[in-house]
Amino acid sequence: MVTTAREESGEEDIPSLANTSAFRDPPTTARGARTRAALVAAARTVFERDGYRDSRLTDITAEAKCSAGSFYTYFSSKEEILQAVLEAAQNDMMHPGVPRLGPEDSSPVAVIEASNRAYFEAYRRNAKLMLLLDEVSASDPQFRLVRQRRARAFVERNARAIRALQERGLADRDLDPFMAALGLSGMVGRMAHFAFAIGEDCSLDDLVETSTRLWVNALNLDRHAT
Repeated sequence: MVTTAREESGEEDIPSLANTSAFRDPPTTARGARTRAALVAAARTVFERDGYRDSRLTDITAEAKCSAGSFYTYFSSKEEILQAVLEAAQNDMMHPGVPRLGPEDSSPVAVIEASNRAYFEAYRRNAKLMLLLDEVSASDPQFRLVRQRRARAFVERNARAIRALQERGLADRDLDPFMAALGLSGMVGRMAHFAFAIGEDCSLDDLVETSTRLWVNALNLDRHAT
């Protein structure tokens, strides 16, 4: 929704989706960096194609066209390379950012619309990976907790934006900012899941227009407010 400069730059305090504490030091050669990146890309392809539970390390090395020995040079397990996949994808997947708007088109409604569009576009690019996250969350309580904390951080960011609109007299002051953010953020997330993960035939423009109208109506925003 409404973002600050700090949030647009990715500097806000959003918990990482990936646990990188066990990662080895980055490769020191260009060839090593290419091999590691190829393994991470291959792992994402295999996880999205076969599901996390049914994926095998041999499938990943075959997709990356490298040996098992090369895999163990950089990663110790399937669990660890999953974390590398998440680290590589999380900024685009869960923090797509918002296009910078000019002063003539930076009203609260325009910012909400741009934010929704950025989210839907990122979800569409990463729909298969989002399904993978659901699979891992169902079997890994620790990962589920990480997702919950990260989701709450985004809801709290939107709640701060709603509160700021209320303080400016632009949004319904009777709404609880956190509960409003929880409901509206959840709505947009389920719309994206329904359209791109499940595969309902919805156009991107329709998703953006409808979700933005629902945000505006729920907050009782003046469409002409600046």
